[in-house]
Amino acid sequence: MAFTLSIPRKRISASPGQIVTALIIALFLAVFLLIPTGTVIYTAFTEKGTGALTAINFIDFFNTELFRRSFFNSVYVAGMSVVWATVIALPLAVLTTRFDFRGSMIIQTLGFIPLIMPPFVGAVAMQLLFGRNGTVNLLLNDWFGFRIPFMEGLNGVIFVQSLHYFPFILINLSASLRNIDRSMEEAAQNLGSSGFRLFRRIVFPLAMPGYLAGASLVFVKVFDDLATPLLLNVKDMLAPQAYLRVTSVGLTDPMGYVIAVILIVVSIFAMWLSAVAMRGKDYSTVQRGGGGLTKRKLTKRESLVAYATVGFILLLVLSPHIGLLLLSFATVWSYSPLPDGYTVAHYTRVFGESSLYIKNTLIYVSLAGLIDVIVGSAIAYLVLRTKLIGRRWLDWAATSALAIPGVVLGIGYLRTFYNIPLPDGTPLATLWVMLVLALAIRRLPYALRACYAALQQVSISLEEAAENLGATKQRTIRRIVLPLMTGGLLAGFVTSFATAAVELSATLMLIQSNSDAPIAYGLYVFMQSPAGRGPGAALGVIAVILVGLCTFLSHYVIERRQKTLGAAK
Repeated sequence: MAFTLSIPRKRISASPGQIVTALIIALFLAVFLLIPTGTVIYTAFTEKGTGALTAINFIDFFNTELFRRSFFNSVYVAGMSVVWATVIALPLAVLTTRFDFRGSMIIQTLGFIPLIMPPFVGAVAMQLLFGRNGTVNLLLNDWFGFRIPFMEGLNGVIFVQSLHYFPFILINLSASLRNIDRSMEEAAQNLGSSGFRLFRRIVFPLAMPGYLAGASLVFVKVFDDLATPLLLNVKDMLAPQAYLRVTSVGLTDPMGYVIAVILIVVSIFAMWLSAVAMRGKDYSTVQRGGGGLTKRKLTKRESLVAYATVGFILLLVLSPHIGLLLLSFATVWSYSPLPDGYTVAHYTRVFGESSLYIKNTLIYVSLAGLIDVIVGSAIAYLVLRTKLIGRRWLDWAATSALAIPGVVLGIGYLRTFYNIPLPDGTPLATLWVMLVLALAIRRLPYALRACYAALQQVSISLEEAAENLGATKQRTIRRIVLPLMTGGLLAGFVTSFATAAVELSATLMLIQSNSDAPIAYGLYVFMQSPAGRGPGAALGVIAVILVGLCTFLSHYVIERRQKTLGAAK
């Protein structure tokens, strides 16, 4: 008796238009993400002069004392920033989730505010408040006769970065604490565990996935940051060294590319390590939705201590915003706890002389956001609505931009496109449109996830019904799918817009002319001199307001979308 095994042949289940769209997106990602990044990696392994593949550049890197020190300084700063960010975030997360704490929503909201200010913007304000001759140290010296080196060298970078990035831990840890199964805590209490022992042995280990997710983000963000160390005049770290090697020695120097590769490898390793730490452990709950921790009421004494702790932490994390606002109105602020006088001249100067920065920023980030929404929605549609072979690779390639630091992408663009001249001889890499493309690539993962989530909420039966009534695929997408995705598309655009508006790493690498510079570049230039810090602070306040409005609009759109969907159900 003979048996025949029928093996179905794979078919490309997609229309010609969808295939063409996928090819265009693949070409876009290849040219503006994969090739520049691959060029950086290839150059790092190429011997200068001969072009032969070699590992000697990495050997030279670790044999050079400056580079070794820069590597260990970067790891140290990133690690200590995680530690201090945890010290700040943990009390806020625990108090607002484990206890019946009045004002917990306000605290969570205020705790998110630091993220809307880039760390390099608040670095100068932090120096005025916590520097050797800043407000706090002047008062400590007058009252007690000593100073604390808050902002000295690496301490300053750690201090600024911890205050800026701790919300990543706060948000993720709070979410994990809320989802812990109540029955597990009750079982531990029945066995005699309580207080700090209960938290240390049961509660915090169960919240570990959220904590590690936030901690790994903090580590990667701090490790890759370029602007904050430069503004604080700390140059013996990896990102500043990559920037300085390329801008001072030149594009032919292999060390800049070696450092760029190390930045990529360490970033990926940190994310991988956080995943490995979770492997083989079970954090699942037995109740639907987790059940949540039992909230305990605070006694009067506990309430007093809790509110004092929260007040101190919030005052600390909001100090960069307070300092920046004071500096933007200050006439003179030097060797005194507060400014000598106040003026609006800095804002007048900014709107008069620096309006070009604002206009350029609006143009660049609007174009970048538009590109992200178009590419993100196209990738989401190809992944969720077609059976096109290789569609998942588009998603993975676009998401991989998260692991590429801005300074690395900037170096890659310079290396790849600088030797491609326009008809007038201008290098392609120096055009402002290249910055727009770099910003779009850097923020594409955020817009992609928003578009992906929006399309998941659109039932495919609506498209099938439209097509059954005679509508073409293009008309169905235009008249049915896109209108239903409007909330997600707008949220993706606003998220991309807000985060790209203060991107500095790629900006510093690609901007060649002051006339093409955006706000982030203007802030960096202003903050380089004492005379420019007042106008720079004013420009920083404008940037914070711009990003804050975009963040608020994004949350508003998402909440309104959720309410609309809820009402429809």
